[in-house]
Amino acid sequence: MLLSEKKKEKMVITGNHAVAYAVKLSRVKVISAYPITPQTSIVEKLSEFVEKGELDASIIKVESEHSALAAVYGAAIAGARSFTATSSHGLLYMHEWVHWFSRARIPTVMAVVTRTIGPPWNIWPDHSDFIDQRDAGWIMSFAMDNQEVVDLVIQAFKIGEDPSVYLPVMIGLEGFILGGTAMPVELPFEEDVAKFLGERRQPYSVADSVVSVGNLTSPEDTELMQMDIQAAMERSKEIIRKVDEEYGRLFGRKYGGLTSCYRCEDAKYVAFTMGAWSGDAMEAVDILRNQGIDVGLVRIRYVRPFPSEEIKQALSSARMGIVFDRSISFGGYGQLFEDIASAIVNAREKATIVNVIAGLGGVNITAEDFANVLGKLISDFEEGKELSHKLWYHSGEVMKY
Repeated sequence: MLLSEKKKEKMVITGNHAVAYAVKLSRVKVISAYPITPQTSIVEKLSEFVEKGELDASIIKVESEHSALAAVYGAAIAGARSFTATSSHGLLYMHEWVHWFSRARIPTVMAVVTRTIGPPWNIWPDHSDFIDQRDAGWIMSFAMDNQEVVDLVIQAFKIGEDPSVYLPVMIGLEGFILGGTAMPVELPFEEDVAKFLGERRQPYSVADSVVSVGNLTSPEDTELMQMDIQAAMERSKEIIRKVDEEYGRLFGRKYGGLTSCYRCEDAKYVAFTMGAWSGDAMEAVDILRNQGIDVGLVRIRYVRPFPSEEIKQALSSARMGIVFDRSISFGGYGQLFEDIASAIVNAREKATIVNVIAGLGGVNITAEDFANVLGKLISDFEEGKELSHKLWYHSGEVMKY
């Protein structure tokens, strides 16, 4: 049953403003961020909410992104529900504090409006800045559209503040593709979100007790703490699934948990994507299905914890998986491909999987591009041609790298 029977409010807003509205609905108490394209309008909107008295929060002005996350850390460790947002080089500048947050086991939420890392200087989006944080101990989710942005931000507070988790959560959305593009979004009522989230929970507070944070520990204790983070990550998988179910029951929208599957139940060929271009990939699936090709799409909604069980299930009866990465580990593969390959390494029946790097630096990839790449790779596979595991799609051509 839906939590509220009142008529839902719909607005046409950008992805950045979708983040801001979700933060407002979550009744965040402390916000700090430093302006950087294409993130800035998130904090501008939140400042507007505070100035108008619509959000009872403190905004801490700082001189850099490094200080912004440090300020949010201080607020969170003292017990305040906190938030920040950044992009690209701003996120890289925060990187030290990204680790401090997760290793202190303090929940917070950060939106990353993704943007290519320079040089060369470039403000268009890919996934390089976001995926660069995958080993830092944060729960990491990525939205496909502005509605999902709202829902992921609200859910992030509930997931991160769960006593079996206590970890910070990062939400990715591509700059300009979602961040600066307006589309219809349904906003829950604030009082309903307050009931859903409840009071902030965290493992300890420096405001309530004397604790030592950042003290020198033995190697054994340090390793134990890192083992606890890994255990919390594994537990968070079930929390993410439960929160998705509960949110769907209360607000009318659920997505499938750590992944979202599109026409993949009977698929012989499965494509894997993450982010806004998944909508183009779905259109490509429809094009190929109309041609009699049994292809489906698995959209990765959470990079950390990685949905290994869902990946294994999706590939259990498939002949081939095609993984589209919008970032690359130079000298290796795309990072999603590496994780997907690891997920099935011990599977008894292994599907062939290939990696396609595309869309770096903000290069536009259309539904026709996806259909062309998938169609060619599936055709080559069915004809028995030898396939390279490392492919790059650029200027309409599939090439080895």
